[in-house]
Amino acid sequence: MNAPAHIAEQSLARQANDIARDLTRPSPRVYWLDLAVTAAVTWLSFGVAATAGSVAWTLVAGVVCILALYRGISFIHELTHLRGDDIPGFHFAWNVLIGVPWLTPSLLYEGVHILHHAKDRYGTARDPEYHPLARRPLHELAVFLGIALLAPVGTLLRFGVLAPLGFLLPPVRRFAIAKASGMVINPGFSREDFDRANRAPWLAQEIAAWLWCWTVVGLTLAGVLPPRVLLTAAAIFSLMTFLNQLRTAVAHRWDNDGEVMAPLDQFLDSVNVPPPALLPFLWAPVGLRYHALHHLMPRLPYHNLGTAHRRLVEALPPDHDYRRAEERELFPALGKLVKRMRRPN
Repeated sequence: MNAPAHIAEQSLARQANDIARDLTRPSPRVYWLDLAVTAAVTWLSFGVAATAGSVAWTLVAGVVCILALYRGISFIHELTHLRGDDIPGFHFAWNVLIGVPWLTPSLLYEGVHILHHAKDRYGTARDPEYHPLARRPLHELAVFLGIALLAPVGTLLRFGVLAPLGFLLPPVRRFAIAKASGMVINPGFSREDFDRANRAPWLAQEIAAWLWCWTVVGLTLAGVLPPRVLLTAAAIFSLMTFLNQLRTAVAHRWDNDGEVMAPLDQFLDSVNVPPPALLPFLWAPVGLRYHALHHLMPRLPYHNLGTAHRRLVEALPPDHDYRRAEERELFPALGKLVKRMRRPN
């Protein structure tokens, strides 16, 4: 580890904690209100998109639903960092309102995302959420983005097929847990926390998603639900996942060669897209626009990240390392990634 870099990062981490230590307590009122409004908008707009007689209303409601669902799904990131007693009942409510009905229960992220924050894993082959895109051929970016469009197929197979088969065939269940139970981007990553899959929260979510999946598909095949409802849900979920994949593509620099990185380098490999940019409110919701700051202070709740960022900007000099993690917007950051992928390695 580079000693000056380590000292600099420790100084930044110390300053950040001194400046924003009072912001680490999550507000139950903010979380509950945000979840309630987001879920209501998601389901109301979905209802309009799936039933409207007008193409214009279908498209408008579909766009609203994609953005609302994206915000709702993004809360899965907050769930992994909330302690069990921070907001009692929130995990359960989120899974009922968003996670299970959209076949994205929190089991897919809990126990996985936290490994991404391990200092000895970040950017290595053991990091579930790191793929060195900047060192890969440009066509891999197209694959990386395009595969997100297949998310509805993947979730249907995971909970409609692998879940019930896994309860009958232990090898299938081991495969489903290891390779099909994590929201990851590292294709070589496998879950090893098999004991977690035998606990009540995991089993409840998995069985609920399985039964929900079979119920919706069964009602559609029986003619009770119009096929348009299922097709609309699949289209919305597919485009929402694609949007998230675009955001993921610019969440890091993706330039590490697999070696353990110095803490400062881990921070600088992450990205903030702060104001005055406005659109990150839509494409990087629930605090995801402050991804680098989140890696610096993982315990900050999403609703306080903006305040913490403003304090740091005011307290630190303009040429400080903290400002080096900033990007202006989605497409400029994506353009920089493309340039890095084109350079000779």
